[in-house]
Amino acid sequence: MAWPDDSHFAPAPPPRGRARVRLSGIAGVVLVVVGAGAIAVAVLAQQHAPSPASSAGGAVGAAAKGPSLGRSVPVSVSIPQIGVRSKLLSLGLNPDGSIAVPSLATSADEAAWYKYSVTPGQVGAAVIEGHVDSYQGPAVFFRLGALRPGNRIDVTLADGITAVFRVTGVREYAKDKFPAEMIYGPTDYAALRLITCGGDFDFASGHYLSSVVVFAVLSSATRPAAAVAAAPGAP
Repeated sequence: MAWPDDSHFAPAPPPRGRARVRLSGIAGVVLVVVGAGAIAVAVLAQQHAPSPASSAGGAVGAAAKGPSLGRSVPVSVSIPQIGVRSKLLSLGLNPDGSIAVPSLATSADEAAWYKYSVTPGQVGAAVIEGHVDSYQGPAVFFRLGALRPGNRIDVTLADGITAVFRVTGVREYAKDKFPAEMIYGPTDYAALRLITCGGDFDFASGHYLSSVVVFAVLSSATRPAAAVAAAPGAP
């Protein structure tokens, strides 16, 4: 039995020279993170990814602009509250303009940064995606829906800085109402969006019916001890 992936289309084109991305309004506007054959495993084993609580809806934006960082490619993400620790792949677009996702066969336990979004900590919306399940069962973002406002997300960057984000809201959106412009669009503060599939699984179509989106804002940053010691004025 085949379990096709969903298609998730970004609302804005990548840099010049790349194909334009299709806008929302397409039936599969939710993230690509289907559990493929894993559904046969997870569902039959009565393993259900947690859905966001109504009390976790929180805010999708920041009350104030807050701190920001310079550009540096993210290399890993850690979410202590739900036991996530993953290196980050850097993925772009498929030939049809949909967002590329990690391979279910080889990288279901790895999240991916959408490389046409800002890097985490820059002003704008940085996007990280991950599968909810895989051919073997729960995948990297299986428990994403269990996060709550105030939870911490650490993203380590190539320059050694760890960008520390605080969750402001966790929401679930039906695919046909996925707010792509809001999630992928520009912001005037350092935002982070984590996305995976959620809700019910439609066996007829082989797709999840919803997406889970975590909204977070940069709250601080930590630097490697060596860099701090080398900084001017350091004791």
